[in-house]
Amino acid sequence: MKKMFSQSLINLLSVFLGIVLSFIVLFFPNPSFAAQEEAIFAGGCFWCMEHDFEELPGVISVESGYSGGLKSQPTYQDHKGYQEAVNIKFESDKINYEKLLRVYWRNIDPLDGQGQFCDKGDSYRPVIFYIGDEQKKQALESSYMAAKELNQLDDNIKVEIKPSSKFWKAENYHQNYAENNKIKYNFYRYSCGRDARLEYLWGDKAGSQENWKTN
Repeated sequence: MKKMFSQSLINLLSVFLGIVLSFIVLFFPNPSFAAQEEAIFAGGCFWCMEHDFEELPGVISVESGYSGGLKSQPTYQDHKGYQEAVNIKFESDKINYEKLLRVYWRNIDPLDGQGQFCDKGDSYRPVIFYIGDEQKKQALESSYMAAKELNQLDDNIKVEIKPSSKFWKAENYHQNYAENNKIKYNFYRYSCGRDARLEYLWGDKAGSQENWKTN
């Protein structure tokens, strides 16, 4: 009899705990339960790319680093074959990949395949490193829409779209550079002509995640 009672009590407690957990998840969602995804973009100086994304609602973290190369353990002094890139972790229920793509395009000069703004060379080339077929599809669509918004032929868009490869996090002093070195960062960004060029290309949509202009 005691054994049956104990089992019934255990069953009731299990049901009760299940209801409590469901209530907590429904009304007090924990960010760790949300769907987290990654995006990897190269768009010139990774200090700027990092700063452009890290304040967006739904973005969990942005790391500066290197991607696209073959050599193990690239460094700032030796990353031949790599592009400076950012790895973005985001909550897809708050900001989706499509919006991140719009922010990416409107923070780069897609007509320059030799670098970005005042920084020239292979390590500064603009690249979208897609993760999986769905990101590839959206990246290709975004390239078409960016060309259309800029009134450019597709061939004039110089952003490479390629499968992701290992992302190597850059040295600690490169992380959160804009926040930790405000004077140096702001001087660099201004003297590089980044914002002036973005405004010239994108107008009032520069840096924006707004829907693509279709006319």
